[in-house]
Amino acid sequence: MTRLTITLSDERHWALKEAALNRRKSIASLIEESLDFYGIKTRQGAEELVAKARGRAGLSEEQAIDLVAEETRLTRCP
Repeated sequence: MTRLTITLSDERHWALKEAALNRRKSIASLIEESLDFYGIKTRQGAEELVAKARGRAGLSEEQAIDLVAEETRLTRCP
């Protein structure tokens, strides 16, 4: 497990502590949940998500990669 130091305003720190207390969770678990909510996934989590979506769509790995490449190209170069 990696430790991380961040700088927050006193007000933001107090709000985070209060939110964790109200939810009966640690600040760390609240931050983990927030990262999940915003789509920040571990590599393994992202791979599992892609595999699940690919399975539901009935795509081969090659088809899925081609689709991702095309969608990325369209997003970056409108």
